Amino acid sequence: MVKEDWPETGEFVVCTAKELKTFGVFATLDEYDGKEGFIHISAVATGWVKHLRDYVRENQKIVCKVLNVDAQRGHIDLSLKAVKEGQRRERIKAWKNEKKARKWLALVAASATIELSKEELGTIELELVDAYGGLYDAFHEILRGGKSVLTALGIKEEVADAIHEVALANVKLPSVQITGYMELTCPLPNGVDILKAALKKAKETIKSEPSDTNGLKLECFYIGAPKYKLRITAPDYKKAESILSEAASAAIEEVKKNDGYGKFYRTLS
Repeated sequence: MVKEDWPETGEFVVCTAKELKTFGVFATLDEYDGKEGFIHISAVATGWVKHLRDYVRENQKIVCKVLNVDAQRGHIDLSLKAVKEGQRRERIKAWKNEKKARKWLALVAASATIELSKEELGTIELELVDAYGGLYDAFHEILRGGKSVLTALGIKEEVADAIHEVALANVKLPSVQITGYMELTCPLPNGVDILKAALKKAKETIKSEPSDTNGLKLECFYIGAPKYKLRITAPDYKKAESILSEAASAAIEEVKKNDGYGKFYRTLS
C-alpha cells in the first residue's frame, strides 16, 4: 500500500537511490508515493566517504532512517549509516512481505466468483491494514481465524469467501520447532498403563488451546527407559515454550499422583 502522508522522524523507510551527487544522495521513498529524500554525504557511512559509489549505487534498494521531515518545504533528511544490518534486513523483509500480500489481494480481484472495483479493493486493503497493522499480518490472521476475521470487519460474505480461499491457497503460517525431554517412571503393577496415560495428558494440552490457533503440533517419542522426547511445532517460540512446559507438567503430574517419578529436561546432558 502506498502511503499518502509523510514518514515520521526515526522511522526506517525503504528507498530507491536515484541520483548521486558529490555532496550526497537523492532517494525516493518507495512506500510514500515516491516522495524524495536526501542523504547528506556525512550520513552515508561512518568516517570519511571518498566515493559514494563505494556505499550506494543508482537504483539500489536501501533502508534509511528518517532524521527530519519538513512537509511544508517537501524536504526529508535521511541517514544510511544510522541503520544497522539487522534493522536493514528486518525492514526489507517486512517490505517484501507487504508486496507479496498485495499480490495475494490482487488475486482476489482476479477471481471469477466476484466483481471488485479498484476503489472497493483499496477500501478492503485499508480496513485490513487498520485492523492488523499490515496486509501480510492480516492474511495470516485470516488463515488462523477463517473468514469470520473478515466478516467481523463488515466485509461482504462473498468477498470474504474469495479472500479466505486465496489465503488457504497461498499463505503458509510461520512456525518454529523445539524439543524437551522427560524422565517418567512408575513402580506400580499397571505402571505401563499409567505412563501411557501420562503421555496422553501431555498431548491433550494442545486441545486446551483456542480453536482458531492453527499450526500447533505436539509429538511424544520413547527414546529409551525412562526417557521420552517432546517435540513442539508452533507459530512462535513463546507459544512453543509455553506448550512444552504445560505438556511436561501434565505428564509428570499424572505419574506422580500414581506414586511415580517425573522430571523435565530442556536439553539432554
